[in-house]
Amino acid sequence: MDLNTRMQNVAVVGAAGKMGSGISLLLALELAYRSLEDPKATFVLSLIDMNDSGLQGLLRYVRDQARKDGERQVNRLRALYRDRADLVENAEMVEAFVAEVMLHLRTGRTLALAKDALLVFEAAFEKEEIKFQIYDELAALCPPGTWFLTNTSSIPLHVLTHRCGIQGRMIGFHFYNPPAVQKLVELIPPEDCDPALEAGAEELALVLRKKTVPARDIAGFIGNGHFMRDGLRCIREMERLAPEHGFARAVHMVEKVSRDWLLRPMGMFQLIDYVGIDVFQLILRVMEKYLQEGLHSPLVDTLLEQGVRGGQTSSGAQKDGFLRYEKGRPVGILDPATRDYVPVDAAFAADVEARLGPLPDPSLSWKALSRDPGRERKLRAHFAALKGLDSQGAAMARRHAADSRDIALDLVRQGVAARAEDVNAVLTLGFFHLYGPVNDFLD
Repeated sequence: MDLNTRMQNVAVVGAAGKMGSGISLLLALELAYRSLEDPKATFVLSLIDMNDSGLQGLLRYVRDQARKDGERQVNRLRALYRDRADLVENAEMVEAFVAEVMLHLRTGRTLALAKDALLVFEAAFEKEEIKFQIYDELAALCPPGTWFLTNTSSIPLHVLTHRCGIQGRMIGFHFYNPPAVQKLVELIPPEDCDPALEAGAEELALVLRKKTVPARDIAGFIGNGHFMRDGLRCIREMERLAPEHGFARAVHMVEKVSRDWLLRPMGMFQLIDYVGIDVFQLILRVMEKYLQEGLHSPLVDTLLEQGVRGGQTSSGAQKDGFLRYEKGRPVGILDPATRDYVPVDAAFAADVEARLGPLPDPSLSWKALSRDPGRERKLRAHFAALKGLDSQGAAMARRHAADSRDIALDLVRQGVAARAEDVNAVLTLGFFHLYGPVNDFLD
């Protein structure tokens, strides 16, 4: 059965969630274009979620994004609608395309919607018991040849396939957030994966204009394998600094070094907030269950006990976590002892900067370098200067870069990644880093 046949009946489980909504949009657009190119075929996309209001919001999101996609690809629409005499203006074609996208969607709260699906994407919450329940039911409902593509970011796939009796029919197809924008898909075939499924997943990634990086079926895979350990490393560094500098200043010091000194898009504590402190803990627990290497933070437990969760609202706005946010910008740092946020005002920021010392080049930033064709040269100059600085900030940055590199190389030694280049690809594509952790900048 070829991929086009499979895509005539597709389902997304967990469709209204943060990841599921992006996956649903990608598939909805692709099926609409396929239908226009092959009008004799029938394409159905079943969007399944337990949240009715979430499904309604998903339909609005798909409709709005379909309109934007049609406007961007109006020349493609002109070719597809060349025989439609009733469509003359670009706006008419765009609205016809929006109607086409919505025509193929059906929504519901029951997995029975997926009973005829030949391709099932699963983006449910990252809890084993939830996924076990879903796949137990899908295994009984779906045709025996159905392929399952899971967006799990930490749970070993062989655990799911053996527990639910779908050996050979599942592959990890791990999108990065937001799926409609991010170019990376981490492809995780378990040892018993059908070669045809692996080849089909590669073909699908090309269709969706994604770049795949292979990972071995070991808890956390490459992305979270690095992120979780790097996150714990920053929490420990902050705890080491806190007795001397105070909790809030220690958080800000590590945040500033991991963002500004290492030229990353976010500091580590903002990144943990973005993912969600609760999700961070959940992934740590999954990885620790299977790896047994002490992947745990009592501080994270404490914050969750205090009701501090981070994450994002349905609109994508950042919720308060380690940091407090106004209009998406960090403006405060939580002090767990007082359960209040310490304002990051000019005096506070200046004090922390004095403790860290001056940046090698204050004019450099991740944002500016991300668009700079001379990025490699400027990165090398930045790290060359960093090697020669005798300051607390420089020392912290050098240690963090070395530890990040060690984490990456450990993933290769453990067989999670086949090559250091694959870890670098995940960090640059999936986390938008300017450079991979395995480099010679500080050699």
